[in-house]
Amino acid sequence: MAKNGILVDYQYCTGCYSCEVACQSELDLPLGQWGVKVMQNGPWPIKDKEGNETDQYVYDFIPAFTKLCDLCAERQEKGKLPSCVFHCQAKCMEYGPVDELVKKLDEKPQQYLWVPPCA
Repeated sequence: MAKNGILVDYQYCTGCYSCEVACQSELDLPLGQWGVKVMQNGPWPIKDKEGNETDQYVYDFIPAFTKLCDLCAERQEKGKLPSCVFHCQAKCMEYGPVDELVKKLDEKPQQYLWVPPCA
């Protein structure tokens, strides 16, 4: 059986936190615990080659998975996607076999692959 994971294209994450809410609900986690937590990077101005601030900003939202993530094993047994992937409003998460997702990493930057230790 192929090992599965989640490919996150955080360039398109809008910071809506749907993945956090879906995960907390699915795993019945108390407040302050997450299987996935959306982290905020920025905002701060991007500098040009001379060190001057431009009118462009670094402002990313990056879903970060924790050890509590089991890729929604119970949902998978029913043929369903992990809750975070299913509820992602920006559709920036893709679930599937790791060997297939790894090939997509070379297609563009600002992606990462999550493979939980238990998967």
